Amino acid sequence: MLKKINGFLAGVPATLIGGFFLVLSLVLPKLGVELPVDPAWIAVVISGIPLLYLAIWRIIYNPGISKISSALLISIAMIAAIAIGDLFAAGEVAFIMALGAILEDMTTNRAKKGLKKLISLAPTQGRRISDGKEEMIPAEEIGRDDILRILPGESIPVDGIIVSGETSVDQSIMTGESLPVDKNVGDEVFCGTINRFGVIDIRATKVGEDSSLQKLIRMVQEAEDKKAPMARIADKCASWLVPVAMVIAIVAGIVTQDIVRAVTVLVVFCPCALVLATPTAIMAAIGQATKHGVIIKSGEALEKMGKVDTIAFDKTGTLTYGKLEVSDIISFEEGTDENSLLSLAASAEAKSEHPLGKAIVSCAKEKDVEIIESDSFKMTMGKGICAEVSGRGLLCGNEKFLTENGVSIGAEIAAKLENLRAQGKASILIADGKTCIGIVALSDVLRPESAKMVSKLNGMSTSTVLLTGDNKMTADYFASQVGISEIRAELLPEQKVENIVALQKDERKVCMIGDGVNDAPALKTADVGVAMGGMGSDIAVEAADIALMSDDISKIPYLKRLSNATVKTIKLSITLSMCINFLAVALSVLGVLNPTTGALVHNAGSCFVVLIAALLYDRKFE
Repeated sequence: MLKKINGFLAGVPATLIGGFFLVLSLVLPKLGVELPVDPAWIAVVISGIPLLYLAIWRIIYNPGISKISSALLISIAMIAAIAIGDLFAAGEVAFIMALGAILEDMTTNRAKKGLKKLISLAPTQGRRISDGKEEMIPAEEIGRDDILRILPGESIPVDGIIVSGETSVDQSIMTGESLPVDKNVGDEVFCGTINRFGVIDIRATKVGEDSSLQKLIRMVQEAEDKKAPMARIADKCASWLVPVAMVIAIVAGIVTQDIVRAVTVLVVFCPCALVLATPTAIMAAIGQATKHGVIIKSGEALEKMGKVDTIAFDKTGTLTYGKLEVSDIISFEEGTDENSLLSLAASAEAKSEHPLGKAIVSCAKEKDVEIIESDSFKMTMGKGICAEVSGRGLLCGNEKFLTENGVSIGAEIAAKLENLRAQGKASILIADGKTCIGIVALSDVLRPESAKMVSKLNGMSTSTVLLTGDNKMTADYFASQVGISEIRAELLPEQKVENIVALQKDERKVCMIGDGVNDAPALKTADVGVAMGGMGSDIAVEAADIALMSDDISKIPYLKRLSNATVKTIKLSITLSMCINFLAVALSVLGVLNPTTGALVHNAGSCFVVLIAALLYDRKFE
């Protein structure tokens, strides 16, 4: 009950009401209006009770020196001001503290929806084969070595080994790869990945909490738990502010024989400007970033981004667009130009559901190339398709598929294939009868701003690393295109986390930038996580500290400059507020200030802090 009342009083509506009555307490006497009860009492009750509650709670539960907090000093000043009858001063220090706490909470609250979405990806049931019969059972009842049947379009409920059937599996949730991976008997499949085409039977190898997806969920939870909230600067200072303030107040009171001077010292010593320094600068920086399509979830992320010296990138959907496009059309048949070959390939693939086939058809439509209705279409899972187009028996597929159908792959074609593989491209061979007539190569598309962005980061003494689930050859090619020399490829989610941790152990401050579900644990583990918010997974966005809503990766250098400026602004505000406080203390001891005028001077310091922070909002960082 007490906690609920405290929560209500510390809320925005109640605090604003307290502020309104505090203004009345200052203005009405000057207008000659006398009330039976000072309106400042409302501010004292509304903002003072949560403050007193927090101070007592920290004394009881906080360990060691952390028992002494800014809330304790302000509570002492508030009680002292009430004791001598200066209610305005008591209400003012309590109100400023409450306002600072609200601003800080606004900048640090984080949604937890991402973890719920990740958990929802876990399959809830599986089709078990027992004595030749199929039965649907809850996923938690699947045991090790059970045989499960997975139909096209279904999620795989556990980790396992294929014992029969061939297919292509979309395992982007685990590896981030943009292409489905062809799977045959003996190949491993992962929980939560999607069977795209053929019917497969698998033998369960890792079930329940041991499955890959459950490990992924667990890693995100653990990384979230390990991220301790940033200690407030005012509370860090309170361990020495409280004793110093008390000593000065007591000495001033004894020497001058004036308790009003002692109370004034306590009032002006309150770290209200300190309380406001961090949240106001952060609010301004967050507003500045939002104008540029960058969503920053916490002040801690801004502060840490300024200290980052290493930025790790995922490839697919981050440095690249994460979508396949036809990159090369190579014809080996005399009289068949690129458009003619594309027309044949698109006509043959028009009925295919494979992403590579769809990309070829999409390219043909964009180029307004004729697509002819095919006959006798047949797909061989994980290998290719056969189709008859205008009387020509066409084969479209990989090298193994063509050789199995009696098509000879000569040295020239093999050299072309190897060259395309070195560039990280997927190749579809097209054969007419027993002759290979061409190749259509497809590739993920590099974001044009990626290379310039990496160059800018290098100029800011920030090293770059590529962490990707793609194969080594693809990773090497794309890294060379953008200027990243440190490459770690073929990584599962837990291996990305291991690499982040290894970098941190080398005393490097790491920022991870990614877009997929598989990046979520690494985003949480890194000192700062940045997600591609436009096309990126909702789970990655929720797991990250910062989101690029327009998917504009060129904003990363801007983000770093902004965070550096924010930290400098906070330090300037703290320095200014301390100077004002010490000057006010001296004037209080000399009797120049009383509790009310002291509260106003100390309030002016808070206003200066807010104005300095506001300058961040319109500053140019490009």
